[in-house]
Amino acid sequence: MLLSKEIGIDLGTANLLIYVKGEGIVVDEPSVVAIDAETRKCLAAGNEAKNMLGRTPGRVLAIRPLKDGVIADFEVTEIMLNYFLKKLNIKGMFKRPTILICCPSNITSVERNAIRDCAYRAGAKKVFIEEEPKVAAVGAGLDISKPSGCMVLDIGGGTTDIAVLSLGEIVTSTSLKIAGDTLDRDIIRYLKDHKKLLVGERTGEEIKKQIGTARLDREEKFMNVSGRDLVTGLPHVVSISSAEVEGAFHDSLQQIVAACKTVLEQTPPELSSDIITRGVVITGGGALLEGFDELLSEELHVPVFPAENALTCVAEGTGILLENLDFRK
Repeated sequence: MLLSKEIGIDLGTANLLIYVKGEGIVVDEPSVVAIDAETRKCLAAGNEAKNMLGRTPGRVLAIRPLKDGVIADFEVTEIMLNYFLKKLNIKGMFKRPTILICCPSNITSVERNAIRDCAYRAGAKKVFIEEEPKVAAVGAGLDISKPSGCMVLDIGGGTTDIAVLSLGEIVTSTSLKIAGDTLDRDIIRYLKDHKKLLVGERTGEEIKKQIGTARLDREEKFMNVSGRDLVTGLPHVVSISSAEVEGAFHDSLQQIVAACKTVLEQTPPELSSDIITRGVVITGGGALLEGFDELLSEELHVPVFPAENALTCVAEGTGILLENLDFRK
């Protein structure tokens, strides 16, 4: 059975990761596509297209086809999947791949079908859809098949998924549209309102990565940010501190904490006692935010650990599930 490949796709709002069985993660690039506005042809995808965001001339469009964890632009998502599958040379006349693809935990059946259709139209022979927190837990090395509770907080680009798992299934879960992108927008809004500076999405993300923190008790860091002055309309540079960044996304982080509390409140008591001993695992890009694990631990009164492979957990999880497709069925 050498003809058909089995691949796992983490179709994220911010990043697209593709895992090929037997080879590991072969694609880890931003979910951005640059297309020609007139011919709708794909000009670039991934890193190359991300560099074009906010910098393209009229007829070139740099698009992020996924919003809040779901497909916002069906056609462009299909173009993106086709681009990467063609690049990997895994589809041909006789070798249509089996695809395992991930989605947020509480999306509608219409959104779920859109993801499935997209994978079929990109050339899949069979499509399995799994919920992201479950796959992230497997990728983070948690054994979810036993009758004991483990809790996962997966903070991606577009959605934050929180789930308590036992016996290989989700017991209680919730999904928020507050995630990495929201934090970027909070920073952009803060600069606009308080510093009268207009910056783009990429700058917002850069500030979050370099000096973003969830705690005020850390050493204060500063960063110079350049953008367009809203008063004069000319290029301008301002300085922003990590304390200001914390203030900018304080409310968003508190909403994530509140959602974690809600999931814990709905968890059966036996599983709650397991979570006290086993703790909460954070996966996704949000796990890299400085001090967020400590903030969460203080608020929830349970140990919190960021996963070692936070950014690739979901893709690695699809790999483990592909090895055990019979267990999945």
